[in-house]
Amino acid sequence: MGRLPDATEESRDLHVQLSTAIIHAQKESWGKGPEHAKSYLLDDFLMVVLRGGLTKAEETMLAAGQVDHVRDFRRSLQDHAATRYISLIEELTGRKVATYQSQILFDPTILIETFFFDDSATGGRAAITTAAVHRELGAADAVRNEATLA
Repeated sequence: MGRLPDATEESRDLHVQLSTAIIHAQKESWGKGPEHAKSYLLDDFLMVVLRGGLTKAEETMLAAGQVDHVRDFRRSLQDHAATRYISLIEELTGRKVATYQSQILFDPTILIETFFFDDSATGGRAAITTAAVHRELGAADAVRNEATLA
């Protein structure tokens, strides 16, 4: 008889699903996805930090000093994709997203997807949990649990 997964394993599995879903959504939207994602879930918010994933055109624009143009274009597309991202997160967590914000930073390229939930997490203790997903050639395949704090 197999053993039941503990809360840490279940939390890690959810984080992997969240990170992977955002990687795939980014890849669908941009034609290229980030190389690395890490999800942080704390009480009433989720933050997914993505690294890399600029298109060749964006890299060219950045090399030409057009940082604001790249950021504005990313923001416009993220606004358009917000409904899909929110739906993915709500489906995976079973919680209602109250608001969502996306931000991009350069040198190094870091995208931050932040989701605030309508409710607080259930349970006696609020936990900060993370999981990282690394992507090689389009497949999220290496996973490690980074930290669980109670």
